[in-house]
Amino acid sequence: MSSLVYPFAEVPAPGSTLQVAPGVRWLSMPLPFQLDHINLWLLDDTDRATIVDTGIGNEKTRALWGGILEGRKVGRVVLTHYHPDHAGNADWLCRRDGAQMWTTQGEYLTAHAVRASGAGYTAEAVLGVFRANGLDAERLKGMAAFRGNNRYAELVPDFPHSYRRIIEGDRVRLGGHDWLAMVGHGHAPEHLSLYSEKLNTVIAGDMLLSTISTNVSVWSIDPEGDPLRLFLDSIARYRELPADVLVLPSHGRPFRGAHTRVAELENHHRQKFELLTAELRGRPRSAGELLGVLFPKRQLDLHQTFFAMGEAIAHLHYLYYAGRATREAGEDGIMRYATT
Repeated sequence: MSSLVYPFAEVPAPGSTLQVAPGVRWLSMPLPFQLDHINLWLLDDTDRATIVDTGIGNEKTRALWGGILEGRKVGRVVLTHYHPDHAGNADWLCRRDGAQMWTTQGEYLTAHAVRASGAGYTAEAVLGVFRANGLDAERLKGMAAFRGNNRYAELVPDFPHSYRRIIEGDRVRLGGHDWLAMVGHGHAPEHLSLYSEKLNTVIAGDMLLSTISTNVSVWSIDPEGDPLRLFLDSIARYRELPADVLVLPSHGRPFRGAHTRVAELENHHRQKFELLTAELRGRPRSAGELLGVLFPKRQLDLHQTFFAMGEAIAHLHYLYYAGRATREAGEDGIMRYATT
């Protein structure tokens, strides 16, 4: 049983804020997905406010920001990572008051690449990876139509053309306190989390969520990658923080019990590895053929299939690179995995 402690009973209503630590306010913005909200953070600097993450770039979210910031100016916009629910209003907020944007280089450059459908960030490249990993023709066809437009550019209408770079170990002064930059991997290229020793608080972004497991996927830009190993190594670092640190996640409520939550997530993935190891014993299967095994209680729509395929490939890559599974491409070009 989880022993996480939730100090705050309710998520703030859209347009309102709640103080969670001295100088740190929590606000929530709606999302048009099954995951229906994102937590954002407003830090009270002396002259201009600092915002950590921004919500998707639509008029509804911007109207809510307008009410929250009425009479206040923004000095800095800090992004944990490039995903649209975090980066969607970065440019709009920076332009509003001439604010600077601060983030890691991996997240800054990735946002621009995805907006431009550059490098391997194209629908065709993604579908090519899914095809090679056994996603069936019917869902490939549906996903081609579903992912045809650049959805990212719709949710992130523009993005700043300059930024202040943050790297691992930097100490950043925000809201009158020093915050240590912790850069994690697996969910995004260089995901930024921020830890204040004085406040015993960590802004965790998507790296450590309280009730759901972070999506960790293999994507077309790095089709042979091992992101799940990177993610598990990254979250293990939360054991270096105090056991009672207040975790401010991007989804769900703030909580205490980071060490417990890391152990829960490690066990979650361990169970997936054991399940796959048994399923693949003497019976080669592709990621597409294993969706029903990894997600047995869910009828996946196209949006969910997109993330589920990435996760399935990530689990299989982890087993393969750890020497716990073999793999071979068949005459049909589909990669299949097996264990002994």
